[in-house]
Amino acid sequence: MFTQWIHSYRDLPLMVNQWANVTRWEMRTKPFVRTLEFLWQEGHTAHATFEEAEKEALQMINIYKDFAYEHAAIPVITGRKSKVETFAGAACTYTIEAMMGDKRALQAGTSHNLGQNFSRAFGTQFMDENGYRQHVWQTSWAISTRFVGGIIMTHGDDTGLMLPPRIAPIQVVIVPIWKKSDERTSILEAVATVQNILKEAGIRVKVDDSEQRTPGWKYNFWEMKGVPLRIEIGPRDVTNKSVVVSRRDVPGKPGKEFGVSMEASTLVNHVKIRLEEIQAALLQRAISFRDSNIVDVNSYGELKEAIAEGKWARGPWSASDAEELKVKEETSATIRCFPFEQPEGEKKCFMTGKPAEEVAIFAKSY
Repeated sequence: MFTQWIHSYRDLPLMVNQWANVTRWEMRTKPFVRTLEFLWQEGHTAHATFEEAEKEALQMINIYKDFAYEHAAIPVITGRKSKVETFAGAACTYTIEAMMGDKRALQAGTSHNLGQNFSRAFGTQFMDENGYRQHVWQTSWAISTRFVGGIIMTHGDDTGLMLPPRIAPIQVVIVPIWKKSDERTSILEAVATVQNILKEAGIRVKVDDSEQRTPGWKYNFWEMKGVPLRIEIGPRDVTNKSVVVSRRDVPGKPGKEFGVSMEASTLVNHVKIRLEEIQAALLQRAISFRDSNIVDVNSYGELKEAIAEGKWARGPWSASDAEELKVKEETSATIRCFPFEQPEGEKKCFMTGKPAEEVAIFAKSY
């Protein structure tokens, strides 16, 4: 279609975004991570110059990185793929790599500078400002439902999901508690009041007032669903005009707060602060886990040892593609990326002993 749509430099840049289902014949599937069909957000762009295409590719990988950090609370490492791992036909592939709870790497999103490889193959040309015909410079980038798997495997625990508040469909669940039938009406009225207060403040809230299950069952159910905050309202709370607030990320009594006022501004402020605290805590927990499981290596033996322990290995690399494939064959680890953030100073490749300009991160992946 680009070949039909693009004729002049005035048609550029051309930028197309789509949400679509994709089918891939995966031999070994894993829910969310490797599936036969998945939903993804994919973009394709065409530009007049290499520099414009490169700027677009970098901008998109940084958008994915920001979403991962700021919304999903996943501390991805952003970088460039090795030549071996670069998308077929691309001039360069950029990636965000996330460490899962089992310490495997998840390629959570990619952005490719395709150069002119595809425009030459398909004859996609434009007339430049000087009247000369040129091939366009292209990019493509995508993120998929694999990212949902990343959220589950980064934050989940033995209880179930643990969703960062900024992306949680339900941020607060309210559970009414009563034992006597004459308590029901006053408690449900208080629940409705609290629900309206939170809704008007833009907080995504749900009331579980079903009478077929006990409060304890509801606690377990909504914890399994990963709802960040739970509010409990019982007879004593109605009398005191207060609520009990429980955090999903802090189990048991340490995560419970009693006597939180129902007064609108006080309650809204308290809930918003707690939601932001949970968001920050999940990110910090994931950062600490990631950093404690990355080992700096200075020899191939150290890399083998780190990978055997299930960790990521980070070290200077300037070896050949053949040596990179040797590492993959012998350890099942691949270069996840050359991180954008690089240490300063002289470096020597841990494989060859020759000078190296960059460090690479090796890990087993999905």
